[in-house]
Amino acid sequence: MKQKSARKPRQRKAPEEKPGGKATGSRVTAPRFGAAAGPEDATGAEAAATDDLATLSHAANLLPEALSVASTGLGEPGAEFDYSPEPSCDSRRRGAPTPTEKRDRLRLIRTPHIGTVTFWQLVAHFESAAAAIEALPEFAKHGSRVSPRSVPSIAAAEAEMERAATAGLTLVAIGEAGYPPLLAEIEAPPPLLYIKGDPRIWLRPSFGIVGSRNASGAGLKFTAEISAELSRLGLLVVSGLARGIDGAAHRGALPFGTCAVLPGGLDRIYPPEHVGLAADIAENGLLVGECAPGFVARAQEFPRRNRIISGASLGVLVVEAAERSGSLITARLAGEQGREVFAVPGHPLDTRATGTNRLIKEGAVLTTSAEDIMAALKDRLDDWARFGVDVMQSNEEQQPAVRDESPVRAQGDPIRRDPKCGDGLGSLDETIADVLQLLSFSPIAIDDLCRMTGKQTREVHAAIVSLDLAGRLERRGSSHIVLRA
Repeated sequence: MKQKSARKPRQRKAPEEKPGGKATGSRVTAPRFGAAAGPEDATGAEAAATDDLATLSHAANLLPEALSVASTGLGEPGAEFDYSPEPSCDSRRRGAPTPTEKRDRLRLIRTPHIGTVTFWQLVAHFESAAAAIEALPEFAKHGSRVSPRSVPSIAAAEAEMERAATAGLTLVAIGEAGYPPLLAEIEAPPPLLYIKGDPRIWLRPSFGIVGSRNASGAGLKFTAEISAELSRLGLLVVSGLARGIDGAAHRGALPFGTCAVLPGGLDRIYPPEHVGLAADIAENGLLVGECAPGFVARAQEFPRRNRIISGASLGVLVVEAAERSGSLITARLAGEQGREVFAVPGHPLDTRATGTNRLIKEGAVLTTSAEDIMAALKDRLDDWARFGVDVMQSNEEQQPAVRDESPVRAQGDPIRRDPKCGDGLGSLDETIADVLQLLSFSPIAIDDLCRMTGKQTREVHAAIVSLDLAGRLERRGSSHIVLRA
């Protein structure tokens, strides 16, 4: 019997290189900063990364099959995180859409199973959202998961826009004032965003700061100081309004204007204890989000929020991140988007520094001051001129830094003050827990602990004495303490 010859493996065509150094024909693999996913990472996020969505630019007859096998993208609600290849960007560089086209884009992106990748490929192929919606019934005949009945009606889209206007929100598209210019350049950017505040802040080059919710006192203080310094130098600080590091970043930059990206509707502030901070940011900065008014954030919305933070920024700084911190998702996305990743080193025994120390090993810029960031971003800041604005504000235009003497809690809890604290023993257990939360292997001033906990000095000193007697801390001089290793 004649033996069959072995079948030769099919050779994959090498990706074609563009002048800018980015390959086409296959997805570019960026350095995977922070590959460990945090609890916020939706379960469908990594699964969607394995689905290669067929490019719709070849022929119209590929569209039904593409839509039927397309991974769920970044659409809202119900869509999963999508890492699919970049669609043609011609359709999103034609300027701002008309009011009717914007309404239809809202209908299309709100359709279940249509994420940002599928959205842009449909718009690129049919040249408008309305034409894409009209073509959906044809796709359904070929087994597409996108049902024409699932497309929101014109009345539903207009009702959402009316609710947003009532809440003081503005819906912006790529090409309109208020849409982050850098975000428009990433793969499959959000087609629409809601904003509240001053859209002119995007005239400044933006920089993201993220980190642990359970931050140490030293981490909170460092974040507030470096955020204020970067703002003074002309950068726009962008963060996620979360507890801990995010809140400290916003507070430090607030006198200069800051941007907060929310995972849910802009009228549903999360966490609730940051409602006041969000109001201050809306007055002197900008709130940004993808979701409709009234939408309550779920786990899968947090990676989408992180993607906006990194995409809208020239670089991202991570301050304190445990091994499975959600901040590492932001760092990974920043690397994939070609952004510079920065990390603050920490003590090897501090679990809150495990993630940041690993980022530095993987190539992130070791950061201990604002000068480290400005030096690493020099070329990117010089390139900012392509947007037609100045990179740095002059010293005369800068507002003076305002030191925030109000208490800053790591968890954002309400400030508790007891004028009858006496010897401080009445609330000793509670105060010890608050002080331990803020201690790390980096020295921190006792005065800072009093301010951050919101406790009376006698209460904090009683807790420190108790911890000292228990051998859980060490003193550094008369004014600083550190967690015992």
